[in-house]
Amino acid sequence: MKKDYAFTAIERFLRYVRIDTQSDPESNTFPSTEKQKNLSRLLLKELHEMGISDAEMDEYGYIYATLPANTDKEVPVICFCSHMDTSPDSSGKDVKPIIHHQYDGKDIALPDDPKQVLRLSEHPDLAEQIGHDLITASGKTLLGADNKAGLSEIMDMLHYFIAHPEEKHGKIRILFTPDEEIGRGVNHVDMQKLGAEYGYTVDGEKRGSIEDETFSADAAILTIYGRSAHPGFAKGKLENAVKIAADILSALPKDRLSPETTEGKEGFIHPTSIQGQAEKAIVKFIIRDFETAKLKEKEELLRQIADEVLSRYPNSKCELEIVEQYRNMKEILDQHPQVVEYAVEAIRRAGMTPIRSSIRGGTDGSRLSFMGLPCPNIFTGGHAFHSKIEWITVQDMQKAVETLIELVKIWEEKS
Repeated sequence: MKKDYAFTAIERFLRYVRIDTQSDPESNTFPSTEKQKNLSRLLLKELHEMGISDAEMDEYGYIYATLPANTDKEVPVICFCSHMDTSPDSSGKDVKPIIHHQYDGKDIALPDDPKQVLRLSEHPDLAEQIGHDLITASGKTLLGADNKAGLSEIMDMLHYFIAHPEEKHGKIRILFTPDEEIGRGVNHVDMQKLGAEYGYTVDGEKRGSIEDETFSADAAILTIYGRSAHPGFAKGKLENAVKIAADILSALPKDRLSPETTEGKEGFIHPTSIQGQAEKAIVKFIIRDFETAKLKEKEELLRQIADEVLSRYPNSKCELEIVEQYRNMKEILDQHPQVVEYAVEAIRRAGMTPIRSSIRGGTDGSRLSFMGLPCPNIFTGGHAFHSKIEWITVQDMQKAVETLIELVKIWEEKS
């Protein structure tokens, strides 16, 4: 890329994080929160001002846009995707981004809640950021780098190519999605309208990383039907569904198969919520593993535990519903190795050592890959996602933009 280019990602990022786009897993609408469309509208306005005339927002809040090709070569259509929502795990209302210039390695107590302290001892990646310009929130909210950093970096990449028409590239399609944080990000994507052959989500973490593997994921909904009775006359009659649920949760393995006891490629069974009364209780789980076949093993274990507990309650029963969520993108990406190889080369061209890694989670790219768009995940530079000490640096965001620019050029060169 041109050495004198004035990056725009940071100024965009500082605008976007101030817009509350938190999604809501309990909502039945799409998007789950109407306020996500506030950011959609701003992005649409900026795309039009940039000169991308076909940019549009559909009824669901998705943004579609095109950077037309300026080369005579037949280049595959490439999509870049980021999500607009922030996590329900921490407030995204009234975010106050702070730039800590020339980070010196010392602990940073965030001003609006000094109990929120960003410590090098707890975040070893900070050691690589000495002298860089660190961005955090103020202590009462998350920052929103997940994934407003990705939005900003894609927008800056578009700005670069528009500003430098002499740089050759194929047709680029843009997709900005709502509700990724609650697993619904691509529920209403129009793949025919998108019209891309390969894609990249820009939703990763550490500088230089490219992620080509995710968990495979199912949801499990365990419904327990107990036997209700007046508590004053319940002896020998009451079988409390809430207590049965507690027994089932207590019977789950304590030293394995949970998020708090696993790492790397180890999967888990994770209860996420419980609600109910004596007569009926519902426990929701997420089941995760890098090997899709091992999901079934974990689901069968959960079923066996529930059945064993219910055997002690002769007048009660349970039902276990399994809902597929997403699958390991590597199953698809292995069939299209150039998609990852080009990203690795782009990271090198941007002056970094590529880090190929797996995601203990999923992205929109997980599902897009199985919808016909092979789609690995490129770093944004963000860290400590979903928390009040979320952080990112100006320099890493610029490296992400540089990587995207090089990647677009590589696809054109190799076509």
